[in-house]
Amino acid sequence: MDVILCHQTVDFDALGAAIGLAYLRVGARVVLTGGAHPGVKRFLALYRGEFPFIEMRSVHPEQLRTIMVVDNQQRQRLGKAQEWLDRPQVKQIEVYDHHLDQERDIPATYVEIEDVGATTTIIAEKLQARGVELDPYTATVMALGIHVDTGSLTFDQTTVRDAQALTWLMGQGAMVKIIAEYAEPGFSPQVQHLFSEAIANLERENVDGHRVARVLLKTANFVPGLSNLVEQMMQMTDLDALLLGHFYHQTDAEGKMVIIGRSRIVGTSLNRLFTPYGGGGHDQAASLSLRLNKPEAMLHKIYAEFIAQVPPALTARDLMTAPVRTILPQTSIEEAQRVLFRYGHSGLVVVDDQQQLVGVISRRDLDLAIHHGFHHAPVKGYMSREVRTIQPDTTMRDIETIMVTDDVGRLPVIEGDQLLGIVTRTDVLRQHHQDEQLLDLLPTPKDDKNRYPLREIFAERLAPSLWQLLQGVATEAEKRGWHLYLVGGAVRDVLLSDSDEELLLQDIDLVVDGFHTAADVGAGVTLANYICDRQPNARLSVHGEFQTAAILWHKDPVLGSLWLDIATARTEFYPYPAANPEVEASSIRQDLYRRDFSINALCLRLTEPRSGELLDFFGGLWDLKKRQIRVLHANSFIEDPTRIYRAVRFAVRLNFQLEVQTEEYIRYAIASGIYDKLHHEKPQAPALTTRLRAELKYLLTAKYWKPALQLLDDLGALKCIHKNLALTDAVWWQIRCVDRWLRYHDPDYELEHWRLRLEALLLNLTTAERLKVGDRLQLPKDSLQRLETISQHEAQILPKLFQATKLSEKVFALKHLSLPEIILLAAISPKKMRHGLWHYLRRWQFIQAPLNGFDLKELGYKPGPQFRDILSNLLKQTLDQNIGDRPSALAYLEIHYPLN
Repeated sequence: MDVILCHQTVDFDALGAAIGLAYLRVGARVVLTGGAHPGVKRFLALYRGEFPFIEMRSVHPEQLRTIMVVDNQQRQRLGKAQEWLDRPQVKQIEVYDHHLDQERDIPATYVEIEDVGATTTIIAEKLQARGVELDPYTATVMALGIHVDTGSLTFDQTTVRDAQALTWLMGQGAMVKIIAEYAEPGFSPQVQHLFSEAIANLERENVDGHRVARVLLKTANFVPGLSNLVEQMMQMTDLDALLLGHFYHQTDAEGKMVIIGRSRIVGTSLNRLFTPYGGGGHDQAASLSLRLNKPEAMLHKIYAEFIAQVPPALTARDLMTAPVRTILPQTSIEEAQRVLFRYGHSGLVVVDDQQQLVGVISRRDLDLAIHHGFHHAPVKGYMSREVRTIQPDTTMRDIETIMVTDDVGRLPVIEGDQLLGIVTRTDVLRQHHQDEQLLDLLPTPKDDKNRYPLREIFAERLAPSLWQLLQGVATEAEKRGWHLYLVGGAVRDVLLSDSDEELLLQDIDLVVDGFHTAADVGAGVTLANYICDRQPNARLSVHGEFQTAAILWHKDPVLGSLWLDIATARTEFYPYPAANPEVEASSIRQDLYRRDFSINALCLRLTEPRSGELLDFFGGLWDLKKRQIRVLHANSFIEDPTRIYRAVRFAVRLNFQLEVQTEEYIRYAIASGIYDKLHHEKPQAPALTTRLRAELKYLLTAKYWKPALQLLDDLGALKCIHKNLALTDAVWWQIRCVDRWLRYHDPDYELEHWRLRLEALLLNLTTAERLKVGDRLQLPKDSLQRLETISQHEAQILPKLFQATKLSEKVFALKHLSLPEIILLAAISPKKMRHGLWHYLRRWQFIQAPLNGFDLKELGYKPGPQFRDILSNLLKQTLDQNIGDRPSALAYLEIHYPLN
């Protein structure tokens, strides 16, 4: 086990360095040795779940192998954890720090102490050098470490390296809003005396769940630095938006007014608000300057225009996950932990027999109980009974305040006596992440009333017939109290498309979700029947116990060959690696979380309210912009190896790159040996059999199959098929040879080219190994037969061809082989033999004798064994040019087969 230790009373620099180092050392866990600065404590109350922490009491010291210490060189600052340094099994102790003059008494095997303003800078440089792509929360906490320890690059110890590291972290998605909230810059002396006046005169109000305010300050002269005052007031008064007016004049003449605006409200744009008045800036921070003599009226006017921009606040009903996963008080600790693992939750709601809420239990509670050996104890002895709950209309801002103030990670949503759902830290963080990302990436609305400009973009880019179909289904969903979402590839492809391009997509996924609870399992079928009643050319099929509805149009004059899937929102888990996932009804948020890559977890709401809203909890839009494939979960490839093939397929098809961390996850999964182990223990695991075959068919059928196959080999991913499979130079030549021969000899694609490419890939395995792979992939009988006999053909037929002196000997050696068999044989043949096989396919097999069976009957020959011999010998003589026309053939018969 590898751990990373911070000093006691951890500050942001130690925290940022530790979390960054954990990102660099996959599998390492961060241990807080005791206490934290107030700002860090407040930060961790909300964001702890995003980072790989482990409780100190949950560490088994005898399992430690490597200990890394950041921002510290002294044992005593590690508290009780300093005892771990003396463990005999600890083979490596690493120290990373930026305090050059500090005495070190930690017995380190590796030390890196650099003259920089923050230890986090050292770790950021290492991550950058490795080409690692950070998630936004890791980038944010690391940026905070540099900001706080360098005074936002103003302290004397600040170096150029700190600024460069901070620049890189900003490029990695560090969230400025969170940094501003926790970095806490101070006031200049000129602004200090205005702070009390501003607070005293602040006019606040609640607008659709958002806290907004305005204030007017008057001075004789201009006072610089008021933007810092606005930032501090936003933080200290917990505002979502603030407009500060500063009016100053030295005489009775017309004065000058500066208005500084700050807004954290998604959907508002101060830049758009201020531009008509000659001001500008960003959506969340802007200013303007005017000459006037009625400052109160102007501030009131602009403030009213800003209020008109403010959208309704998100509430618990929008954020919550439903239905809620519950357990009974008598459920054992061990079983509760299995439920957590199954659903990927960080805590569970405990209810009594009447489904009344009685408590909650977190993963930390369960970990502690198991650490002390209480596997079979009931959860009622460890759950929290004083449960903080919220109402469906509780705003997101209030939810966040409760989570921070009460240090709770999950809030049940109660309406009357009914448990409607639950809002977790993860729900809040995903919403924050989405809001932060979408601010810069989504197009600006053309007017304040249109808050969701993507609706117009999709309406313009999708073929009118398709958009009209989707709108009709959305209207029907609204009537039934459901939300309807366009999910995955369709959203991705529209966002990637050219603005002038009209798309008639042929593969669309829709997801149905309830307004207040999970939609009925049959919701997708209900909407599918609605479509089929109005589309005479549509065919409906329903599959799976979850009743996913598939509608197919085949060469429809309007919609083309469209495949449309409609499913109810669901969550899933894998009972074992490479298994088929088991699914259960859930919310759209959980449904998106089960998907493979961020670019496929994009979702467009089609129903009101908020039709046209983009849900992007995992940075898919950002990854589209960066043209990269990023997986959602670290264990994703362990659970489902076909995702490796999907990652490669999307990367090559879209001309994207695999994100660095995603590629590491792929290589780690393959190096773990899990797939070879499953081949032996669970040979029928679907993700290594039927689903893997489906992915191979997709990939080897596509025009881009060559670079895709090369990328799979580079990743080592062919080992998912067989541990000895690799794209050696010989194998690669064989596959391309098969492809060339197929293009020449089967231009109409009467054969399945992808299967023959796959068979060529397997040629260098032993016959027994080929058959195992073919059986596992459930290849058809003819493929299995070729895989079994190709070595026999190589051993028996090629020598005949080599030794043959007559053309008839060559043709009759090949005559019983099928076209696929000859093509595969050509791929493993020497050049001279290949030359003969080519001539056979192009010319020799079409040579015919001057006389056929019908001719023989007319001449008086009786059908029978001799009949076949005559035809065979006539062909041989023709091939060897001993006969060439009908007279010479008749003469041959008179000599060798005279009639009685």
